[in-house]
Amino acid sequence: MKKRKIFRIILASIFVFLFSFVVVNSKKETTLQVSNQDLVDNKKIEWGIKRCDNHLQPDLGSLNKQLIDEVKGIAMGNNQSKYVYLSFDEGYEAGHTKRILETLKQNNVKATFFITAHYLNTSEELVKQMIDDGHIVGNHTVNHKSMPTLTDDELKKEIMDLHTAVHEKFGYEMKYLRPPKGEYSKRTLKNSQNLGYTTVMWSLAYDDWDEKKQGRTEYAKKKILDNIHNGAVILLHPNSSDNTQILDYCIKEIKNMGYEIKSLNEFER
Repeated sequence: MKKRKIFRIILASIFVFLFSFVVVNSKKETTLQVSNQDLVDNKKIEWGIKRCDNHLQPDLGSLNKQLIDEVKGIAMGNNQSKYVYLSFDEGYEAGHTKRILETLKQNNVKATFFITAHYLNTSEELVKQMIDDGHIVGNHTVNHKSMPTLTDDELKKEIMDLHTAVHEKFGYEMKYLRPPKGEYSKRTLKNSQNLGYTTVMWSLAYDDWDEKKQGRTEYAKKKILDNIHNGAVILLHPNSSDNTQILDYCIKEIKNMGYEIKSLNEFER
């Protein structure tokens, strides 16, 4: 009898061990699958476009377009209407924005200015003027960090701390977001959407951010005007003295070419 009892105990112990092994490994496999999917969803993508000649719309890339469309983001308008949309990325003030705002007012053009917390804290009066002049102020995050490198909580803080600061200062609710450096992932797009933001990329830009590459006004005009197209979302950097000098000319030429410069609030897909 004792031998049978001992035998039963041994069998029961073996069963418990095997059952625990299966459960633990099953959990490990599930965790691994979730982790792999998270990696896929957070794979960093760098926004880029392939220009076309003769004022045709550029190729945004199938993955870029798919992911932006999934979250109802903005990158390029429809191909039927001769509408274009003007935007500026403001990381810091280089002394040109006041003149840019004057040029926009003289030409009755509304633009979108994507600002960082540094810009807000150092150029509050210019942000107020943007709002007072009827422009859109967009969110370029607090610290201009690559969004895929941030956790969900960090990403929320980067977006919403700036959102709150702008609202507290001006009673203004931002709703458009441009990812810093044009770097994003499926996860960051979805998180931004969940925070109430529309992600805005671009379909026309050139190497204007480098202050060492100034004094190229003819080059700048050509890059902008040769590549203008239906639905163009234009990205310019106000720290460029070239952009400041050519803005009036380019606006007038764009209008002469039959295009209408619209606000992002009037965006047509």
